[in-house]
Amino acid sequence: MIEVKNVSKRFGDTIVLDNVSVNFEQGKTNLIIGQSGSGKTVLLKSIVGLHDIDEGEIWFSHRHFNALGFKERKEIRKEIGMLFQGAALFDSSTVEQNVMFPLDMFTDKSYEEKLERVNFCLKRVNIENSNGLFPAELSGGMKKRVGIARAIALNPMYLFCDEPNSGLDPKTGILIDNLIKEITEEYNITTIVNTHDMNSVVEIGDKVIFIYAGAKLWEGTKEEIMHTENKELNDFVFATSLAQKLKKQ
Repeated sequence: MIEVKNVSKRFGDTIVLDNVSVNFEQGKTNLIIGQSGSGKTVLLKSIVGLHDIDEGEIWFSHRHFNALGFKERKEIRKEIGMLFQGAALFDSSTVEQNVMFPLDMFTDKSYEEKLERVNFCLKRVNIENSNGLFPAELSGGMKKRVGIARAIALNPMYLFCDEPNSGLDPKTGILIDNLIKEITEEYNITTIVNTHDMNSVVEIGDKVIFIYAGAKLWEGTKEEIMHTENKELNDFVFATSLAQKLKKQ
């Protein structure tokens, strides 16, 4: 579990996060939704320590993350997997080298042991035997699968996904969503997904948090979101669903 307690973040005089509190549950896909500029990406980056918060507390399984020093935070970061928007693969490295990167950084395993883990992760995301390919040779969906393989290489306790469906067609997006959910449940990971994709909410939203103007306005399940009376959330759901329908036409 990850606990966010009364977190606020400012850039200059602008309040980007305003007293946000939420528990992200283990073994579930926890989705953060909201329009561009709402603060959801800043929240994600604050949780993993890419932004220092101005107020509040962040806890990783009873460890007060923002009260720790660099060395102690590094130990927690070894337990974190990241799937970046656009996959963020190293263009000049092969699939094998990309997936092996966190193993090179954080472990003292032999090459043979690391290769065994790489092959396991590639098989788990259904792209085995792609070791020697370069990112330029991969489709968008394959790049995301490589990104997921790299994210789970260290067998993380926590998985963060920033707009995992960005740039993908709806069918491939659903496949990536389902893969994230399968891995979350299989390894009992605390997974946090930043998204504006309502298809993702419907497919895998075990818990949904709606951020609006830096504040948490609503949280609940994917079933409850369809019956909410929250005006801002209803406006977001309608606008997002309409945009996705028009995109398909």
